[in-house]
Amino acid sequence: MKLQQLRYIVEVLNNNLNVSATAESLFTSQPGISKQVRMLEDELGIQIFGRSGKHLTHVTSAGQEVINIATEILSKVEAIKAVAREHTQPDEGKLRIATTHTQARYALPDIIQGFIKKFPKVSLHMYQGTPTQISDAAAKGEADFAIATESLHLYNDLIMLPCYHWNRSIIVRKDHPLAKMKDITIEDVAQYALVTYVFGFTGRSELDAAFNNAGLEPKIAFTATDADVIKTYVRLGVGIGVIATMAVDPRIDSDLVVIDAKHLFASSTTKIGFRRGTFLRSYMFDFLERFAPHLTRDRVTRAVLLKNNNEIDEMFEGIDLPVR
Repeated sequence: MKLQQLRYIVEVLNNNLNVSATAESLFTSQPGISKQVRMLEDELGIQIFGRSGKHLTHVTSAGQEVINIATEILSKVEAIKAVAREHTQPDEGKLRIATTHTQARYALPDIIQGFIKKFPKVSLHMYQGTPTQISDAAAKGEADFAIATESLHLYNDLIMLPCYHWNRSIIVRKDHPLAKMKDITIEDVAQYALVTYVFGFTGRSELDAAFNNAGLEPKIAFTATDADVIKTYVRLGVGIGVIATMAVDPRIDSDLVVIDAKHLFASSTTKIGFRRGTFLRSYMFDFLERFAPHLTRDRVTRAVLLKNNNEIDEMFEGIDLPVR
């Protein structure tokens, strides 16, 4: 059994059983991968993948168990390499972050600016995607940190640390009736078409919950994953916008009226996560604490030792998270 064989079976699964795509991603040949997978199956005496002719069709139950263990082994191998780099090149490396547009555009710029200034030899890469894409990237080792708010059940295999709470604001054109109202209610909002986030994105579930609790149906006119796109369509008169308060820029958005909506919608919590077994480099601890000051090295280390994310949430219950 070779590490290369374990890497091949994991990557074949990551590439949806497409051996050609796997070969391309690993810069090797398709016949070479197929041969090594067969050799591993012969050695173990089981089929890892089911086949129809030359095509892989599914992962067998035994194969899934093997791949799960192989993933852990490869993660440990990367951790060993990271330990070595921590001692030989403590201020060099790379940091890959997977997150949404709102986090990348509004929550992270100052954090990243300070981080790059302190660690100029660390190459930083940011990947924006849906909650599913973000969790997949972290689970496959394509991202070191996943930053997310929605669909946290997708991140059960990661260690998820609470970072901060955030609220929403309603944005309208200056000529809109809501612009002149005080103490607006959910019933007031329900009268108008909404421009907001796609379902499953950036705290959208709390908006839907607020309407459901009031027995109302929101009039969704337009959805997007990007707060800046939402603002554009509010300016066009498509509807009133509901966005994260952190996404409001007083200078750029001076043509819009911003209405605090924290009394209408429950706050959301943003979390940052990483794979179990990850060896956190010193600069990774630094990034965590920059992003959420309460995530000190000691607290993160203690959280890693807990069994699941429910226990981690309980650990942080007594800590007042910042609000953005």
